[in-house]
Amino acid sequence: MLEILDIGIEKAVAYRLGGKITEAEVNRVFSALEEKIARYEKILIYQEIQSLGGVEFDAILEKLKFLMEFGLSHFSRIAVVTHKEWMKRIIVLEDKLFKNIDMKAFSMEEKEQAVDFLRDVT
Repeated sequence: MLEILDIGIEKAVAYRLGGKITEAEVNRVFSALEEKIARYEKILIYQEIQSLGGVEFDAILEKLKFLMEFGLSHFSRIAVVTHKEWMKRIIVLEDKLFKNIDMKAFSMEEKEQAVDFLRDVT
């Protein structure tokens, strides 16, 4: 399940993940990303991860295609909200690896702080 969210920030793409992620769902997110990139060039991402029940192989291929076409240079900040500690550690590592993107992990109780983190650059 993938649900597009409205967090009140025009140049942000926000979504919630839960369960198994399908190709159709990731295509909805990539369409939203492409639209925002065309409009703003640099965009923000809010990702709320409730659970992960797997990802369809075709969804992974779509992600790779998207990254090959657009790369990572269009993302200025990414906020990831999750209750999974191992995911938070991955975000800390990714923040160090991808120097041009400001990434931060938040707990489920810190959703407002995650939105504020994104809002600080708008």
